[in-house]
Amino acid sequence: MSWLAASVYDRFMRGSEQACLARWRAELLQDVAGEVLEIGAGTGANLPHYPKAVTRLVLAEPDRHMRRKLQAKCASVGLPNAEICDASLGALPIASESFDVTVASLVLCSVPDLDAALADIFRVLRPGGCLVFLEHVAAEGKPARLKWQRRIEPLWKRLAKNCHLTRRTEQAISNAGFGIEWIQRESMRKANPLVRASIRGHARKPLV
Repeated sequence: MSWLAASVYDRFMRGSEQACLARWRAELLQDVAGEVLEIGAGTGANLPHYPKAVTRLVLAEPDRHMRRKLQAKCASVGLPNAEICDASLGALPIASESFDVTVASLVLCSVPDLDAALADIFRVLRPGGCLVFLEHVAAEGKPARLKWQRRIEPLWKRLAKNCHLTRRTEQAISNAGFGIEWIQRESMRKANPLVRASIRGHARKPLV
């Protein structure tokens, strides 16, 4: 299943990437600078959008099949010095306060423990560091869709590598100690209706 997911992921996401995700990624990452850690980098959809102000880029991806595609994407977009590791959120083998920016896109839905994952992100960021996020979330503004998300979620998690449909990620980010600087809530076009509700934005770790 892991091999199959890595093989079809880009094809499966192509419609949404063309309709909105590529533009959203570019907007989110345009001002990123310094030392950056991307969590769950997948097949590398964010790679073309990192600016030259990034001085170090570490890509954490625990799935070995995804890592192979990630390595190839680094070469194709001219990022041969990007560091790729197999670290997982919740147990990152990274010293505290090591990065200026952490990027999480379409990954917090599938971590086993969302609070532990965000605590780990908070830990590895330097004071004043930024969490850049892009995630699908519970459709709280559409009660009928939210009801279907709840019904389908147990099966969906089994089929989609622990992907949760009803996570309230915005609240979890705030609960982890981040201050949300800006956030955009928008429907992810060309996506399955169950995962269209999305949030994206920047959250800041306090200086003290």
